[in-house]
Amino acid sequence: MTGSVPEVVEIANRIPANEVLVEGEVVGLDDTGRPRPFQDLMRRFRRVHEIEQLRAEIPLRLFLFDIIYKDGEVLIRKPYRERWDLLASLVPPDLLARRIVASTVPEIESFLRDALDAGHEGLMAKSLGSDYAPGKRGKKWFKIKPAETSDTAIVAAEWGHGRRVGTLSNYHLAVRGGPTGEWAMIGKTFKGLTDVERLAMTRRLQELKTSESEWVVYVRPEVVVEVAYNEIQRSPHYPSGFALRFARITRVRDDKGPSDADSYDRLRSLYEGQFARKGAAVREP
Repeated sequence: MTGSVPEVVEIANRIPANEVLVEGEVVGLDDTGRPRPFQDLMRRFRRVHEIEQLRAEIPLRLFLFDIIYKDGEVLIRKPYRERWDLLASLVPPDLLARRIVASTVPEIESFLRDALDAGHEGLMAKSLGSDYAPGKRGKKWFKIKPAETSDTAIVAAEWGHGRRVGTLSNYHLAVRGGPTGEWAMIGKTFKGLTDVERLAMTRRLQELKTSESEWVVYVRPEVVVEVAYNEIQRSPHYPSGFALRFARITRVRDDKGPSDADSYDRLRSLYEGQFARKGAAVREP
């Protein structure tokens, strides 16, 4: 993807090191400097032609927050405070992710509000003495962010594999009253239920089965689940035209029936409401 992000290449070429591995996040910005939706950013990463045209339409900003290798030295065992100091000595301040060293809850809450108001998802908290553990965070690093939720109905489920073999585990989620009045699918998730809950859900859904194929069991939309998600995206893959990003079930709403599930109109309203904080979405040609 190097050719798709010339801004990042230009920054990399200015870092005073022969070999360096840094960690950061690339964000697509709107005209006001606010982060655009994630799927707009993905347009930049997928583009292989007319890069300069899209660069003007969706400019990128790089925020760096860690360094793990420099000129032959692996830095993952060094404490975070030392890695940050080294990173800050190599790049201009405007490339560093904004951070504070906090010791009280009010400081953190204020910083979280600032991050949300600026259009970001939340915060990452790191222990100053933490090493860098590739692929995991544990108790040394953790995310602080509010989760949005939607009450959706399960309209189908797929048979699992691996540790989920023999159970229905990838749940098809839908809202009521889609564009033509039907249940409108807005995504799938296999996350959120324990092994015991998944077994119980398998038995429950089999009792609601209306048809099935080799891998999918279709059911009456009677089970309502509360689903947390990071963002609502436009999607050409579902008839609803929307998809939930990083959906995970937080609880089964046994207190709610199908008529209590969220409506398509509410989903669309939630999507549009995201832009009160996020940057505007790019209009597709």
